[in-house]
Amino acid sequence: MPEFGSRLRELRRAAGLTMEQLAEASGVSARAISDMERGHSRAPQARTLAALATGLGLDPGQLGDLEDVARRRRAHSAGRPRLCEPPRAISDFVGRADELDRMRRHALAGLGPAPVAVVHGQPGLGKTALAVRLADQLRDRYPDGRFYLDLRGTDAEPMSAGDALVRLLRALEVGPRRIAETDDERSSQLRAVLRERRCLLVLDNAGSEAQVRPLLPSEGESLAVVTSRRVLGGLAGVERIALAPLAPHESAALLRAIAVQAADPRAAAGVEAVARLCGHLPLALRIAGTRLATRPAWTVEHLVARLADADRRLATLTTGDIGVATAFALSHAQLSKPARELFRRLAHVPGVDFAATLAAVLTGGHPDDTADGLDELVDLGLLQQSGPDRYRFHDLIRLFAEERLRIEEPAGTRAATAKKMSDWLLETAIVAGRWFEPGYGRLPDGWGGPVALGTAEEADTWLQAERANWLGAMRSAARGGQYQLVVDVAEAMHWYSDKYVRADYWYEVYGMSRAAAARLPDRRQEATHLNYFSWAATHCARRPGEGAEIAMDAYRIAAGLGDLKEQSWALRYAGDAWRHGGMPERALDAYRRATELADRAGDHDGYIQLRPGIARALIALGRHEEAIEECAATLRDIETRPVAARPELSARVSAHGIAAESLAESGRWAEALREAERAMPYAVEFGYPGYLGELHLTIGRARMALGLRDAARPALRKAVELLDDLPHQRWRQLARQGLAALGETA
Repeated sequence: MPEFGSRLRELRRAAGLTMEQLAEASGVSARAISDMERGHSRAPQARTLAALATGLGLDPGQLGDLEDVARRRRAHSAGRPRLCEPPRAISDFVGRADELDRMRRHALAGLGPAPVAVVHGQPGLGKTALAVRLADQLRDRYPDGRFYLDLRGTDAEPMSAGDALVRLLRALEVGPRRIAETDDERSSQLRAVLRERRCLLVLDNAGSEAQVRPLLPSEGESLAVVTSRRVLGGLAGVERIALAPLAPHESAALLRAIAVQAADPRAAAGVEAVARLCGHLPLALRIAGTRLATRPAWTVEHLVARLADADRRLATLTTGDIGVATAFALSHAQLSKPARELFRRLAHVPGVDFAATLAAVLTGGHPDDTADGLDELVDLGLLQQSGPDRYRFHDLIRLFAEERLRIEEPAGTRAATAKKMSDWLLETAIVAGRWFEPGYGRLPDGWGGPVALGTAEEADTWLQAERANWLGAMRSAARGGQYQLVVDVAEAMHWYSDKYVRADYWYEVYGMSRAAAARLPDRRQEATHLNYFSWAATHCARRPGEGAEIAMDAYRIAAGLGDLKEQSWALRYAGDAWRHGGMPERALDAYRRATELADRAGDHDGYIQLRPGIARALIALGRHEEAIEECAATLRDIETRPVAARPELSARVSAHGIAAESLAESGRWAEALREAERAMPYAVEFGYPGYLGELHLTIGRARMALGLRDAARPALRKAVELLDDLPHQRWRQLARQGLAALGETA
């Protein structure tokens, strides 16, 4: 029996302790004590010796003697290889506090089977570094050893479960002759050893559940931490830690920890830019920081300039034998052929995220096959699922997909695929937008598209979810000379845009359609889309001066064509611009001229929309009684003129809401409250937050004036919430003042 084992047994027996009693007193497992006494394991390190000494009640002299024996034992076996030693920990590790805390708590739970944590996520997130960091932090809790094994799950031939079992058993100092013959027996043997010891296993880079399952402890106090690019959803009863990119402040801290240049306070803005261009991916950040650290002549700004070139960014994020693209390529190599095609073609998507239906358009495949391909990409960490049916790339993986697309598909195929996607997006957008158009308001006969657009609500949902994609497709169509298609999309959005009147993207939409219409022979379309662009400049971009100029350009074209309807709309938009620009008298004159023209043209929809504009101009001039009468006249006209559903709804909301505001300004609070409450169902149906915010404000103010303070409170709170992101400064101030009078702060 080796000297250390013999001495330990003598001390245990002298203390009158069994192995189990010493294990309980020291925290070192009985199996580990048995292996030490029989010479089946190396002499323990200082922490384990200290724990044994405490359990044995040794005095300092006895402890010193035992340490000397252990030292001689370690020296004797120094030439023997130590299998499955954890890799060197990273000294500049940053972030992941929540994830580390979750794994520590899981390790210490103490109930049920032995704890297992699965750390998963896309390439480059620092899964291995996190697992090694945890092993380092918990070294005192696992005195029987911390063991690391790279399962090579991304290799063409990952390590087999049998080889992994042999390596772990040998690392646990099970002699070669004692290792079982079959994989099932070895798995059972490993579980038996771990049940009696307190060990931490880091099973890194796992490729599948089948590879990992035989290696996991079943009972006892050992902990297994598995890292994988896959979710490993087939493993039951494990704590799953899904890693995300670092937070911006963590990314900056990592860069500063690696490179002196990044630590200079004067480089703060550049460091933030580097972090953003690296997508806050730890691997990319570490490479970027290393490139700075190894090139003293470089500045942070120099690195930013290199990374800003999207075509060169992945090449820049390479140093030595590591690179971001290399890490992605390991996962890409594991994809099936259909999934590779899907992966590269998703690079065509112009927006940040997309639905499975758009992915199916890109490949022309069956939706079920596309769904399987998306699942494969998600499982390998090459795609993120951002919602029940929404997917997105990490920025750097998108660049990798674009690179694969250029390499693997000829230019003609790429162009045809991009056009097919763009045309589908724009045709679907037209169908969805026309739900809100007076002349449509339903699906076209025979519509058989893959998107659910059976109601206006479904159409709205699709248009909002895919906004970045159909807008990107619109840009592509404009660049490609598809001018009529651009105009058709913008025309289909005309009434829909009123629902999101303050959204800034309408300025771009109608800027593109104005430019496209100018390239077409139909000058009436040009006047129409100049009018739409004027509306967007005034209401969306909040540039009333520009809006007025554009409207008058439209008026001159329409007048030259003798088109009364477009002249009316041009004067209406000019009136809006002048009213928002602080010229209500000029606006009132424009509105009244526009009303006459609309009436002569038989444009009932336009006519009914103009009357509330007149009322708003009258309010701005302090002529409240006239404004109230104008609103009443609007409601009468709705009953006598053949007005389409959407314009009627807009006019009803405006007439009731403006009348309520005028009544409130006149101190007629009970009437104002009734009028606002009448308007509310119409405003809810219309959906524009500005209308809803204005009505809640009037209701809250009226209730306060009528002494209904408790009833006023929720209305004013809602008004503040709805108006917070809108440019109605006066209304926001009134809502906050009302809450302040009730003792609340907004």
